[in-house]
Amino acid sequence: MQAFPIPPASGRGILWFFIIIIVVLSGVTLMLGWAAWSTRNSRAEVSPAGLKLVGDLWGRTIPLDRLELDDARIVDLRGEPDLVPRRRTMGTALGGYSAGWFRLRGGEKALLYLTDRRRVVYIPTLDGYSLLVSQDDPRRFLDALHETAGNTTEGE
Repeated sequence: MQAFPIPPASGRGILWFFIIIIVVLSGVTLMLGWAAWSTRNSRAEVSPAGLKLVGDLWGRTIPLDRLELDDARIVDLRGEPDLVPRRRTMGTALGGYSAGWFRLRGGEKALLYLTDRRRVVYIPTLDGYSLLVSQDDPRRFLDALHETAGNTTEGE
């Protein structure tokens, strides 16, 4: 029997392939880790600057004058079928955590930060979407929004 070795492939192509795979997998791992961290560390901050949603990629500050606070209310999503998230358009959904942009069953576009679907504050905005934010004490949160918005308009 005669053995004839096959020349090795160019090391550059294989090396770059593995480098790209490692970079992509590292990025995905970091994003999943951040999303997992966010499930336990998201918060809503109320200040004269606006309602600041802090958490994963979907966090932002929404000026108080863009919120329709007169139509805001506390909801239990188990009894509000039209407000139940139906389809994620750009967001995170891990277990009981939903954050980002979703379409609701009633067709409305919404920015969600949900961890508990029984204690949710629903806030329509003037920008064509609504907010759904879980809170330990939804009444206190809603009162803080009204109070801060009232103080902001009085100071102008």
